[in-house]
Amino acid sequence: MNEKPTISNLAAIDAAHHIHPFSDMKELNAKGTRIIERAEGRHIWDSTGKKYLDGFAGLWCVNVGYGRKSIADAAYRQMQELPYYNSFFGTTTPPAILLAQKIASHAGPHMNRVFFTNSGSEATDTWFRMARVYWKALGMPEKTLVIARRNGYHGSTVAGASLGGMKLMHEQGNLPIDGIHHIGQPYWYAEGGDLSPEEFGLQAARELEAKIDELGEDKVAAFVAEPIQGAGGVIIPPDTYWPEISRICKARNILLVSDEVICGFGRLGSWFGYQHYGFEPDLAPIAKGLSSGYLPIGGVLVSDRVADVMVNEVGDFFHGYTYSGHPVAAAAALENLRIIEDEGLVERIRDDIGPYFAKGWKSLEAHPVVGQADCVGLIGGLQLAADKATRRRYAKADDIGSLVRNHCLENGLIMRATADRMLASPAFTITRGEVDEMVETLSKALDHLAETVTE
Repeated sequence: MNEKPTISNLAAIDAAHHIHPFSDMKELNAKGTRIIERAEGRHIWDSTGKKYLDGFAGLWCVNVGYGRKSIADAAYRQMQELPYYNSFFGTTTPPAILLAQKIASHAGPHMNRVFFTNSGSEATDTWFRMARVYWKALGMPEKTLVIARRNGYHGSTVAGASLGGMKLMHEQGNLPIDGIHHIGQPYWYAEGGDLSPEEFGLQAARELEAKIDELGEDKVAAFVAEPIQGAGGVIIPPDTYWPEISRICKARNILLVSDEVICGFGRLGSWFGYQHYGFEPDLAPIAKGLSSGYLPIGGVLVSDRVADVMVNEVGDFFHGYTYSGHPVAAAAALENLRIIEDEGLVERIRDDIGPYFAKGWKSLEAHPVVGQADCVGLIGGLQLAADKATRRRYAKADDIGSLVRNHCLENGLIMRATADRMLASPAFTITRGEVDEMVETLSKALDHLAETVTE
């Protein structure tokens, strides 16, 4: 019988054989990786036995919390019955069929079909091709260009990283690929100047119209954006932003793509982010909360407008994945959605824990080093500031965010930092006491920042 490797052996094996995503491997191998061994509820434990409150739900995704035996049981039953079959060549499986129906039941009357993928990145590649195929089928093959936002995030495949507006990603791999253009983000705190948030929201949205005019309406296929920018720092747009974006896309005959990978399946207190903001997208990539991260699965919600053309005009759509609609992943996702429905977790965010989280999160705005504390539902962004009155930011934004994040980590709270913004995205099942713990621990980390950095 093989003996279980020791923690030191695992660390050495990791350094020798495992390349981590989004990591400086030389630095990580010198420091040593943190090995997570188990989880339950909203907490995880590392290999030293240290317990952490996960304020980030894994990677925006463990929405129903850890340790849900019924999801594991659903996957096990499906593995025993049918561990795998594909969706090619005129076949499918019961879990994939029922999952598509269940997703559509929450997506709104204009969204009735789903194309399954294995991740949000694959979902991005899927809708990107689908949008171009759609316009070609309508006799407009020249409509191929896609507009996205600077500092947006849409995954790390070639198309996803190109659509995302992050310069550091573009520098690796000679990106973006041809046909992708970017406009500004609705980040009022950093870029709004003397405008009110409402004025700035309109100005940021109207950059889209100007870019369409620059490129030519007959050349632009789609505009894509997250309802709330996630990896970019939880940038919550002013209320004027999305109504104007929706108006422009309709007026200019541009497909509107809402990236729901983070906001989808309840995080904002509605099933999808576009429902919270009151607009109807043509396409919407999904992933993360679809299975609460228990198994990899993603997809694209396809509106009737697009689906009617894809079904009736395109013929073969030469696109797909070996594991599209994987029956075990679909079975796990179905059980995850049942939990969200039966426990009323979307309503809980809207009516109970969301408002409680907002009150605690907003209280941090009184701290001397906090310029703004924004949240919607159970997603929050905290802007660190060197001078609250003038909205002046710290000179070394990355170092400041890392300092606060690391202090939280040392004290048993997992947070995320994007430059000088602290991000929170806890599980839907978080308790009021755990919200209080998050706020208290983060407040102490802010005290540490105030004591450590002066400028």
